[in-house]
Amino acid sequence: MTPTIGCIVRYRAHGSPNGQHEPEQRAAIIAKVHDERTVDLMVVNPTGLFFNQSCKYDESGLTPGSWFWPPHL
Repeated sequence: MTPTIGCIVRYRAHGSPNGQHEPEQRAAIIAKVHDERTVDLMVVNPTGLFFNQSCKYDESGLTPGSWFWPPHL
């Protein structure tokens, strides 16, 4: 798939540095496309919105700070 502005993707949050909160998935909307693997995201968190610039694609969805496509049902 090709990322475009407005696409809903998933983002792997970093979690807390002390390990209290594990990295977990969040919903995100693509705000800008740099190339097929790098985008700017608006991430939806339980406490509000977070803006992440130059976020890299990771197909596995396991790398904190990366984005990936949700599974197709």
